[in-house]
Amino acid sequence: MELFGKLKAGLKKTKDSFAGGVGRIVNSFTKIDEDFFEELEETLIMSDMGAVTSDEICQKLRAGIKRTGATAPAEIYGLLKAIIAEMLSGDGELDLSAKPSVVLVIGVNGAGKTTTVGKLAANLKNGGKKVLLAAADTFRAAAIEQLSAWAARAECDVIRHSEGSDPAAVVFDACVAAKARGTDVLIIDTAGRLHNKKHLMEELRKISKTVNSNLPGCSFETLLVLDATTGQNAVSQARLFSEVADITGIALAKLDGTAKGGIIIPIKNELGIPVKLVGVGEKIDDLQPFSPKDYVDALFDGQDNHGGGEPA
Repeated sequence: MELFGKLKAGLKKTKDSFAGGVGRIVNSFTKIDEDFFEELEETLIMSDMGAVTSDEICQKLRAGIKRTGATAPAEIYGLLKAIIAEMLSGDGELDLSAKPSVVLVIGVNGAGKTTTVGKLAANLKNGGKKVLLAAADTFRAAAIEQLSAWAARAECDVIRHSEGSDPAAVVFDACVAAKARGTDVLIIDTAGRLHNKKHLMEELRKISKTVNSNLPGCSFETLLVLDATTGQNAVSQARLFSEVADITGIALAKLDGTAKGGIIIPIKNELGIPVKLVGVGEKIDDLQPFSPKDYVDALFDGQDNHGGGEPA
C-alpha cells in the first residue's frame, strides 16, 4: 500500500471521530451562528486538539467566514482544511544532510521508542543508508535486548554495553564505530525516565556533548517519540521534554490505534515542534515521513470542500 493509503487507513479512527463530529454539526445547523461555533469548538476539543488550539481554529474560521461571506455550514470544510494545513506547515523532514548524521531518540518507556528506532533503522537501510544503532538505554536490560532484536530485523549493527553502563560511554563507542565504518546515520536509543527531569537533563547533556566532541559537524536530530493513543497527555509530555532537551521533531507512534490523532495539530501549533514521523501500523515498514498535506487530505477525505482554500 502506498504511503497516502497507509496514512489514510491509520487515520481512520481519528477521521471518523473528527470529520464525523463536524459532519453532524454541519448537518444539524441551517446557518452559522454562535450555537454552531459553540458545538464546533466542543467537537474540536473532543478530537484532542486542546482548548487553546480549538479556540484559535474557531477564531480563524470566524475571520475566514467574514472574508468569504460564507453563510451555509457546509462551506466551512474548505476553510477548516486550509486553517489546519497552515498550522501544520513548515519543514518537517529529518536533517540527514551530513555524514554521519545522528538521530537521538527520547521518550517515556512504553511510548514505542525502541520500536520506532528499529522501524526508522529499517526505513533508512531500505533507502540505501548505512545505519548503526546505539543501545544507550542501559537502565533496563530488556531495552538492550529489544533494540538488538530490532537491529537484527533491520539488518543493522548495534553498539551495546551491559545493563547499568554509562549511556555516554555507549555513545562514545558508537561514535568511534560510526566513523570507522563509514556510517551514514547513527541512531541512539535512550532511557525514558521523565519523572527525574534533572537526571534526564544531565544524561542527555552528556550524550550530546559526547556526540559533538566525537562527530563535529554532524547533522543532529533530537526526536521525541509520543504515543498517539494518550491524546492530550502526549502534548503534556512534549511540553515537559522540551524543557530538558532541544527537540527538533516528533515521531508519533500508534497513530493507527486511536481516534486521538488530532494531537498532531496542537503539538505543532502550541509548541512549534514539527511531527516528522508517524507510525501507522505494527509492521517494520509502517513508519513513514509525516506529510501535512496528506494528513489534512486524509482527515477531510470524502468531505465537501466548499468555502475556498485560503487560510484565515
